[in-house]
Amino acid sequence: MSPTQLLVPTFTQMLRAQSAWLDKAAAHRQAAGGEPDAAMTLKLAADMYPLAAQVRFSCFQAMEPVYRLRGEPLPAALLALREAGWNADAQPGSLSDAQAIIAGTLAFLGELAPDALDGGAALPIALEMPNGVAFDMTGEQYARDWALPQFYFHAIAAYAILRHHGVELGKADYVPHMLAYVRPGTIPQG
Repeated sequence: MSPTQLLVPTFTQMLRAQSAWLDKAAAHRQAAGGEPDAAMTLKLAADMYPLAAQVRFSCFQAMEPVYRLRGEPLPAALLALREAGWNADAQPGSLSDAQAIIAGTLAFLGELAPDALDGGAALPIALEMPNGVAFDMTGEQYARDWALPQFYFHAIAAYAILRHHGVELGKADYVPHMLAYVRPGTIPQG
């Protein structure tokens, strides 16, 4: 499986699911008489980033590999998205802001050629963390060991925050794309 075939559908499916979770969060908050946008400040623990950051980081992590696997520098707009994630406690934004970020990321991914990232599998990738730690790997290692785990970390954190705060989400909300593979007649009735 090529990097493009692995990453782009994975990110696309999960970001679509994440968008649906935000819709459910808005409905849940409204039904409870609360302000829907307050969902963006929800956390699992006091020392973690809020939902707003998890959405921003999910989108950042979905776009970062596009540049890295093509040997291109990360554009200022993408770095600003990451910075906005770091500052989400102070500026959480609204649910519609989060939906717009997801929609923009989906549009970006949707415009990629079917082999857009494939030339980067053997490309040397250097990741330098803000704390000074640096990682050197190939594009294939980067896709498998960094891009996918980082993306899923933030997607799962967003899901867990919403579940923890009462939004009715289940497995079908997490992987709705799997419904396309259901064998007819195998869904339990009742």
